[in-house]
Amino acid sequence: MTARPISETVASLMPRARAELAELVAFQSVADPAQFPKSECEAAANWVADALRAEDFTDVALLDTPDGTQSVYGYLPGPAGAPTVLLYAHYDVQPPLDESAWLSPPFELTERDGRWYGRGAADCKGGFIMHLLALRALKANGGVPVSVKVIAEGSEEQGTGGLERYAEAHPELLAADTIVIGDTGNFRVGLPTVTATLRGMTMLRVQLDTLEGNLHSGQFGGAAPDALAAMIQLLASLRDADGTTTVDGLTGEADWDGLQYPEAEFRQDAKVLDGVELIGKGTVADRIWARPAVTVIGIDCPPVVGATPSVQASARAQISLRVPPGHDAAEAAKLLTAHLESHAPWGARVTVEQVGQGQPFRADMDSPAYTAMADAMRDAYPGQEMQSSGMGGSIPLCNTLASLYPEAEILLIGLSEPEAQIHAVNESVSPEELERMSVTEALFLRNYAESKKA
Repeated sequence: MTARPISETVASLMPRARAELAELVAFQSVADPAQFPKSECEAAANWVADALRAEDFTDVALLDTPDGTQSVYGYLPGPAGAPTVLLYAHYDVQPPLDESAWLSPPFELTERDGRWYGRGAADCKGGFIMHLLALRALKANGGVPVSVKVIAEGSEEQGTGGLERYAEAHPELLAADTIVIGDTGNFRVGLPTVTATLRGMTMLRVQLDTLEGNLHSGQFGGAAPDALAAMIQLLASLRDADGTTTVDGLTGEADWDGLQYPEAEFRQDAKVLDGVELIGKGTVADRIWARPAVTVIGIDCPPVVGATPSVQASARAQISLRVPPGHDAAEAAKLLTAHLESHAPWGARVTVEQVGQGQPFRADMDSPAYTAMADAMRDAYPGQEMQSSGMGGSIPLCNTLASLYPEAEILLIGLSEPEAQIHAVNESVSPEELERMSVTEALFLRNYAESKKA
């Protein structure tokens, strides 16, 4: 089998793919009504549903999930006796952050320097387009050889668990022989990669209260307990001097024994400023794939512009803790909560609220589906062999699917290579990578169907 017919078909479909991705990126589908109208997510969900209907999917439905968002489901029946493959992506996106820092409007797909820029272009609206391209290429070259279920989640970025809870309540809906999660990416552009592990995540909000109200810093400062200063001291307790995460009771000495991440390449990918050191101990791969990592992702405090000379009565922060395989995210959340409660200085009153959680994941790479994927990647990326890496991010649904369908094989691929800068300003996707990964997925589905006949 060669990749040529499939690759030619996918190449011919790329102009249509760009136009469709532009339409999908235009929806401001941040699943947080406090930031963007809920109607934007609803419009994106309807667009995805219409796209599935146009590809002859049956049973297309907008699923109202318990967190108030919608996931889109569709089923494409295959030949009699063919295996069933579930293809996953999500249409919700991270907020654009500082729109003034974008070189082009975040919700307007813009081509620049050979890449397509826009929020969600890689994570993960591009993943949905990848699925469409693969299926269209197969339909144009003899037909789709498997039964296909597609699920497009509406709140993955929020970590609110809507689709997980829905799947648990309707376990028959997403049942499949193999599951392809299209929400990770290659280690580097042009290097075909499956993701073998995911760190889990727990998200907490902590509030410190010290006074009944703000006070004049000249009249009371120096004796009155400043809640913002207390918060700074509390957050500092979460790292030691070299930046290693230090949550009481949470161990973090595991090593990564797979594909390594050279420090020079990491510095370039992360755009670390000259003279600024990396944080933590061990190899880069140890730190980002195998060990816990805490990040303060937001602080509520007075902005510099308009600040008054006041001692602050309250301060609030949001904290993300990435949890590697081998740890339980719920237990990590308990440890982090206990740490925050015990390390707050000056007797400050502590309130901790959990706002998100997902378990870590480790794939079984000895399964037949990985052989089919390795062959597909070898054809789609001539001269390259499939690599495996970890991913520091979280996809909470993976563990839910693994527990619901313990016999299913789960593979993680996608478009979020380092240059994509997902979750940051100026997110982009490589159209060449979209093309090659679509070829990969089409060939995988064909290979996998053949392996099931043997």
